[in-house]
Amino acid sequence: MGLDRVEAVRARLALSFACPVVTVAGTNGKGSTCAMLEAIALAAGYRVGLYIKPHLVHFEERCRIGGQSVSAASLVPHFEAVEAARNDVPLTYFEFTTLAIMRLLSQARLDLVILEVGLGGRLDAVNVIDSDCAVITSIDVDHVAYLGPDRESIGFEKAGILRAGRPAVVSDPLPPASLLAHAGAIGADQRLLGRDFVFRGDRQQWSWRGRELRYNGLGHPALRGANQLQNAAGALAAFEALRARLPIAAQDVRSGLATVSLAGRFQIVPGSPVLVLDVAHNPHAAAALAANLDQMGFYPRTHAVFGAMHDKDVAGVLRHMLPLVDAWHVCDLPTPRAATADALDALLRALLVSRPTVGVARHASPAEALGHAIEAADPADRIAVFGSFYTVGGVLEAGLPRLGSRHSGG
Repeated sequence: MGLDRVEAVRARLALSFACPVVTVAGTNGKGSTCAMLEAIALAAGYRVGLYIKPHLVHFEERCRIGGQSVSAASLVPHFEAVEAARNDVPLTYFEFTTLAIMRLLSQARLDLVILEVGLGGRLDAVNVIDSDCAVITSIDVDHVAYLGPDRESIGFEKAGILRAGRPAVVSDPLPPASLLAHAGAIGADQRLLGRDFVFRGDRQQWSWRGRELRYNGLGHPALRGANQLQNAAGALAAFEALRARLPIAAQDVRSGLATVSLAGRFQIVPGSPVLVLDVAHNPHAAAALAANLDQMGFYPRTHAVFGAMHDKDVAGVLRHMLPLVDAWHVCDLPTPRAATADALDALLRALLVSRPTVGVARHASPAEALGHAIEAADPADRIAVFGSFYTVGGVLEAGLPRLGSRHSGG
């Protein structure tokens, strides 16, 4: 672990950016925050590049320019350049692909670059770039083998993306003390939720106030879920911090939030039954998913399609969802890191010992699991597909599912 190898190859590539760069780290909410930053900047007429991960189906999803995924052909020269520059320097898959995508973005004549941090922050390959503004979203316990066993350890790792004298937007309402201490020690311009920016809202609209700017009567983001206002608040704080170089009008905020989209984040696919897709793969995200499902209204039964990595707190994820799910469809995933369907089945049955009427079925893939869930569901039911990106991606491989249960004649 370390950035020396990545930094050496970055230097050989002379990789740098001529436009403002925003890096976004956190346990949950990174992807949504990146998507809102992108959508608002696009609405303002800026040319925007985005590096977001992981992909659901196609690798090209990781890099967008002007709101559109780049082509595979456009990536090839940059993969070749990284391969030539690295010479005898070993790079991981993530390090190699990050350098290639950043090189493509650096040469695309952009007005804004948004880089989502993958694992942690301090040692993440994205951190070889000195960003103009860093955003840290909600922090919770995840990737404990690499980042540490508690929020304080993880907060320190996330704080590694901060830079001296530059804006550090923190949208976690209760940030770890380790994060704030590091930000203070290096002299970062801390912009904290609840102190430097605040938001308030009801079911109809919401408002935001920062150090100098304020927006009233905003419509809710097109991304669903109560947690999205917190993510949007962080995005607006980043734009306030960059307003001298990247001015944004109130109408740009409204248009961007109204049009933002991001697959697999409490994505509701209408049909019979209703389908919900969410990459909730840690307890914090599962708690948010459960709350969002609870606010959807009444459904006679909820069917779950679930697959996860074995190194996650799978029991912690499941406990949040147990009260809402009437039938489980667990599945294998195409990676050695995945928990097997047999292991998930055994864990669920142990957790459901007091509810023997809740069914659990095993399947070889997410697509197969969804097919059986659709067969078992009535038109008025709903199906929640959640867990790993592989789970949601597995049901999207053939395109967005067209729902119609056997009972509805669809």
